[in-house]
Amino acid sequence: MNRRVRQKVAKKSKEKVELPSNPEIGDAGLCPDSNEDVDWTSLPDDTVIQLFSCLNYRDRASLSSTCKTWRVLGLSSCLWISLDLRAHKCDPGMAVSLASRCVNLQKIRFRGAESADAIIHLQARNLREISGDYCRKITDATLSMIVARHEALETLQLGPDFCEKVSSDAIKAIAFCCPKLKKLRLSGLRDVSADVINALAKHCPNLIDIGFLDCLKVDEAALGNVVSVHFLSVAGTSNMKWGVVSHLWHKLPKLIGLDVSRTDIDPSAVSRLLSLSPSLKVLCAMNCPVLEEDSTFSVNKYKGKLLLALFNDIFKGLASLFADTTKMGKNVLLEWRNLKTKDKNVNEIMNWLEWILSHTLLRTAESNPQGLDVFWLKLGAPILLSLMQSSQEEVQERAATGLATFVVIDDENASIDCGRAEAVMRDGGIRLLLNLAKSWREGLQSEAAKAIANLSVNANVAKAVAEEGGIEILAGLARSMNRLVAEEAAGGLWNLSVGEEHKGAIAEAGGVKALVDLIFKWSSGSDGVLERAAGALANLAADDKCSMEVALAGGVHALVMLARNCKFEGVQEQAARALANLAAHGDSNSNNAAVGQEAGALEALVQLTRSLHEGVRQEAAGALWNLSFDDRNREAIAAAGGVEALVALAQSCANASPGLQERAAGALWGLSVSEANSIAIGQEGGVAPLIALARSEAEDVHETAAGALWNLAFNPGNALRIVEEGGVPALVDLCSSSVSKMARFMAALALAYMFDGRMDEFALIGTSTESISKSVNLDGARRMALKHIEAFVLTFTDQQAFATAAASSAPAALAQVTERARIQEAGHLRCSGAEIGRFVAMLRNPSSILKACAAFALLQFTIPGGRHALHHASLMQSAGAARVLRAAAAAATAPLEAKIFARIVLRNLEFHHIESSI
Repeated sequence: MNRRVRQKVAKKSKEKVELPSNPEIGDAGLCPDSNEDVDWTSLPDDTVIQLFSCLNYRDRASLSSTCKTWRVLGLSSCLWISLDLRAHKCDPGMAVSLASRCVNLQKIRFRGAESADAIIHLQARNLREISGDYCRKITDATLSMIVARHEALETLQLGPDFCEKVSSDAIKAIAFCCPKLKKLRLSGLRDVSADVINALAKHCPNLIDIGFLDCLKVDEAALGNVVSVHFLSVAGTSNMKWGVVSHLWHKLPKLIGLDVSRTDIDPSAVSRLLSLSPSLKVLCAMNCPVLEEDSTFSVNKYKGKLLLALFNDIFKGLASLFADTTKMGKNVLLEWRNLKTKDKNVNEIMNWLEWILSHTLLRTAESNPQGLDVFWLKLGAPILLSLMQSSQEEVQERAATGLATFVVIDDENASIDCGRAEAVMRDGGIRLLLNLAKSWREGLQSEAAKAIANLSVNANVAKAVAEEGGIEILAGLARSMNRLVAEEAAGGLWNLSVGEEHKGAIAEAGGVKALVDLIFKWSSGSDGVLERAAGALANLAADDKCSMEVALAGGVHALVMLARNCKFEGVQEQAARALANLAAHGDSNSNNAAVGQEAGALEALVQLTRSLHEGVRQEAAGALWNLSFDDRNREAIAAAGGVEALVALAQSCANASPGLQERAAGALWGLSVSEANSIAIGQEGGVAPLIALARSEAEDVHETAAGALWNLAFNPGNALRIVEEGGVPALVDLCSSSVSKMARFMAALALAYMFDGRMDEFALIGTSTESISKSVNLDGARRMALKHIEAFVLTFTDQQAFATAAASSAPAALAQVTERARIQEAGHLRCSGAEIGRFVAMLRNPSSILKACAAFALLQFTIPGGRHALHHASLMQSAGAARVLRAAAAAATAPLEAKIFARIVLRNLEFHHIESSI
């Protein structure tokens, strides 16, 4: 909002306190000019009351408890003219506690049937306006009781949710009990009968604004009897008899504005209404397919009448209501609001149009009909932005909600229309939304934050939000005591935290602490808040520095609490994802160990792998995979039933998403680093599902399945199981055809383990005393395996480079071979002493193919620059590998590949020895 904020100044002595007169615009803080301490309790009473008026109800109550004087001032009737209970669970007890303040209450907004039941306990006999949403469960009895207790009621609005349980009987009660009624807007009624409408016409002579929106049936003829009506809306109402409408409604003597948007009104009815009604000034027919399909319909012949439809320029039409034709273009609404002298009749029309347009555009955005892209970009978005600057709070909220809604393509997958989002940004929408988010009115805060959150899915918009100070604003709103505000603010931080460039800014703004605090503050019954907070923390935890911030703020305990106690699947999924990301920095911080040591963490994650929700299973398995990199965690996971749970998960995910398959195999890969776990996985039946996953079409699944089978194959019993379950062809396929070099490498190593001779002795007695070994042809399987191991190793060789290296010991020649053979990702693998020892022993194997494979593997594990190269070099030194390598390099019968690779490994060991001694 770009209007200048007019300041009110309250003086006492030489001090000056400035207060904004319009708290919806700009900051609502108090800023004394002097840096000296101010005795706030000595402020004049009128200044304190003005201060209170700029605060929400909760903050007023908090300040009122400061001292006796402020307690008395906090009860001032002028502070309790209106009340917004939408963010609160208002039961009769709460209403009774507020009753003493509500003697002069004139306006109330509520949400849900429980709050509606409590309204009568406020004892606000002077109530003039009631507005409620989420009204699906409100009954005739509740509504009848409300209107019976509030005879002075002038405005009643229920919607936009459908009032499914409200019948004609309750509406008739409104007519009988509220003779001063001026405005009645109800949504989603099943039947508005003639008796009801005639009762309204008879008993409510001042009824000038009627809205029966999205109703199933409304008696058209009876509406023609409400001669007092100025503004009438039947938007979204079905089963209308437009012939009856066009013959009767034009006779309504005072009808100024008519809204038939989102109906099947036809061109003839529109023509008859516009041409025959002498009083009708505006007919709103937005998103009316039958009318829009008639290309011959023209609005130009109805002079002095305004038709608002998708096919004409709405801004130009609005400008036609003013005598001054210079008020054209997209600023027409703003210019009207800034007029020093306003025409009362035009003012009445414009206020009604703002409400109608905000409602219609929101409903249209919710249904998201096809073919409106051009409209949204050229007119829809600019109209919503103009409406956000309305003086009507409800219009502002609905416009912000409309912006949040019309950009969304797929809510389930958080997909938005980038063109629409960037149109909002180009037209200054980000600054407008952030200004609304800074309002003291919590309804505006929540809807503005929701729009910012949805728009920020687009990276360009997210950047603009950050540059405009949006991260600080959202972090502040996340601390709100209002659950709805906190929920939408957390959603905004969730979407912004997707961008790596914003994570640090969120942490600096105190966003991490605010998000963690949200989990503790709303630990039960607030699934939306918890899911968004956990989702944002999950994104932030992916950053090493931010992950430390999360842990320091108590995030590990908060997230484990959610994983253990929350039953909502969305929360479980995000909590597990956050724990997975926290545990992903094992080399740089202690969060992996911290998560494992948190009471109940591992047990909760194991339990979540059994969830019926695939996303929960996937993230829980991912967390266990990351946690299994820590030795203590690995054994604790197994003790918590992790082996059985993960094997069962692998068995059940043959048709699951690649993400779940990857994590299920990855978690088993992590657990199988321990030989005891490896044996347990084999005995539990984990070999067969891993072989099935090895046949997946997804590259990432290839890697984790091959890694798990490689670990399992170290044990001769598991190796035989792999052969018996048909694992050799699966590993051969990976070794020869996977797109992933790592999958091919680990498949080759698994085959090498299986056929280096250790399995042969075990095969003589079977896999266990409890099962009969399947009939397998080990010789045929060995030949197949060795053939493909050899082919794999040869793909990383260059005969010319090998010949040069064989003829010369020059470092350049060996470096050329190394570069050709290097598998970059293999540097991340960490082997145990037993595994290194096995490859060293394999250098003595009679098979020349296995000798070459072993030397190739040791080369990968010791290449300088690898994450664990120094660790592997140390293990090899301890195992006396240098002597075996020299023998392999000099052996006359060894293949050339084995000789050259052995020489390179020796050079690598020398490099690491020198490096470690420096």
